[in-house]
Amino acid sequence: MKIAYVITRSDAVGGASIHVRDLARAMQEAGHQVLVFVGGTGPVTDQLQSAGVPYRPLQFLGRRIHPLRDRRALSELTAALAGMHPDIVSTHTAKTGWIGRAAAARLGLPAIYTPHGLTVGNRLSPILGPLFTIAERIASRWTRQMICVCEYERRLAIEKKLIPMNRITVIHNGIRDIPAEQLADPGKDPVRICCVARFQAPKDHATLIRALGTLPSQPWELDLVGDGPLEPEIRRLAAALGLSERVHFLGYQQDPAAVLARAQLFVLSSRSEAFPRSILEAMRAGLPVVASDVGGVSEAVIHNSTGLLVPPGDPLALSAAVGNLIGNPARRQQFGAAARRSFEADFRLERMVRQTAAVYATVAVRAL
Repeated sequence: MKIAYVITRSDAVGGASIHVRDLARAMQEAGHQVLVFVGGTGPVTDQLQSAGVPYRPLQFLGRRIHPLRDRRALSELTAALAGMHPDIVSTHTAKTGWIGRAAAARLGLPAIYTPHGLTVGNRLSPILGPLFTIAERIASRWTRQMICVCEYERRLAIEKKLIPMNRITVIHNGIRDIPAEQLADPGKDPVRICCVARFQAPKDHATLIRALGTLPSQPWELDLVGDGPLEPEIRRLAAALGLSERVHFLGYQQDPAAVLARAQLFVLSSRSEAFPRSILEAMRAGLPVVASDVGGVSEAVIHNSTGLLVPPGDPLALSAAVGNLIGNPARRQQFGAAARRSFEADFRLERMVRQTAAVYATVAVRAL
């Protein structure tokens, strides 16, 4: 099977681009011919090259909405797909989901759409939300199947009437396993907390810093893995709260497994999510997780079993949950072991690839 993957940005690595990288590589290893179309070149294309995944940069495909440039991107992608003539066009994220599906429709090619976070509901402003909802409904006419990365996204798509129910499939994200030496020891003291997230508004690092600021007498250190435009603001907040010596900014890391291995607790204080890969990486390491109860997070983190869930944007609730686990090494160990078992049962890459390949095969057969 010839599979075209389309994703927007190459300048910043995120969950969607890693998903495409790992999925394309796995499909290639299974004997399929793959090609990733991506806007420009940068860290994302560097990772594709390192993984041995062929890619083709597109000049006009960008993340921001720009009518003239987007028309050029549609023409450019249509021509590129016509040259490849794939059996399946797999589009990822909202912007490329629209342009990629429109290009596939022009050529009569079957398209699959994976949003990685639908741009409807409370993810956007009251003005943009309805506009994107209309855009998604239009694009549904060009969609053979929507793959949602969590049940929450499926319910949202149905609620907003984005696409008929029989054309939605839920496939939870999956990631590769790690060697035993990269497993964490969550029962160890003192507690090292880890957060892996880009410094952007939805990740809400400020709530995490404020929560930890209420625990000055507790023995903790915080490792922040990631980069992004809000990093200077979070540095200033940590300094203002007197936490500079305890909060460590480690920058972007292609593979955070080593940082997770030395942690005892993982925290993600996002205001909105689909189904974050970072939580799966923490569970894979055998770490207990404290996270905001948003999006599909509760489909991975089981409250009082593999971790603790708290309301988003609530520093006091987050502080209480984190403080509870800092002071209870046995509970950290218990939650971490349960998290590892959950990863092994439900969130391995092999399971995601197998389920995705089945969707591809069904869509390709229907297109014949």
